[in-house]
Amino acid sequence: MDIATLIQAALTLFAIVDPIGVIPVFLMATQSFTKAQRKRAAWVAALTVWLVLVVFTFTGEPILRFFSIRIEAFSVAGGLLLLLLAMSMLQAHISPLKQTPDEAMEAEEKDAVGVVPLGIPLLAGPGALTHVILAAGAAPGDVFHQAALLIPVTLVALSVWVSFRAAPAIAQRLGKTGIHVVTRLMGLIIAAISIEMLARGLAGLFPGLAA
Repeated sequence: MDIATLIQAALTLFAIVDPIGVIPVFLMATQSFTKAQRKRAAWVAALTVWLVLVVFTFTGEPILRFFSIRIEAFSVAGGLLLLLLAMSMLQAHISPLKQTPDEAMEAEEKDAVGVVPLGIPLLAGPGALTHVILAAGAAPGDVFHQAALLIPVTLVALSVWVSFRAAPAIAQRLGKTGIHVVTRLMGLIIAAISIEMLARGLAGLFPGLAA
């Protein structure tokens, strides 16, 4: 896997995870925390994202094989999923695919907000898992290819940690409007990526469409 592909994978995963857009939720969930507790929550969220994405990077393709799911079919399903996620982001909303109202309420009540629901499913949600599974499935059985994907996964997890550590300053600088602009921009990028996934998946399932 070349450097350009790794950069593309990292940027795509960053857009899907969207740590900047999750900052308001993080601040709300940790509003009663001390500075040290908020720092720990940021670290736990980043670590959770890293662990979950790493696990699915190495186990996603075998899971598809176990259920006899072709990568093309998963690409179509993933494209539809990302398109729904993008539609919510374009409206500057947190998609129900990422967080339900019950999970939002639970975030205010639990101390381990870094794991659930911030780490899972708000950050390392269905969209991010779909992306790493498809990226790993591009070269089935190639351990070196999968190991290379640890680089974008680690960079995105690091971006979560940095974003949450600097959450108060970022929220103050950007304000709600600025954060919404970033979220909408990420949503537009994800929408384009989802269409590409749908096109590739459909072309693989129905070769006649590509003619």
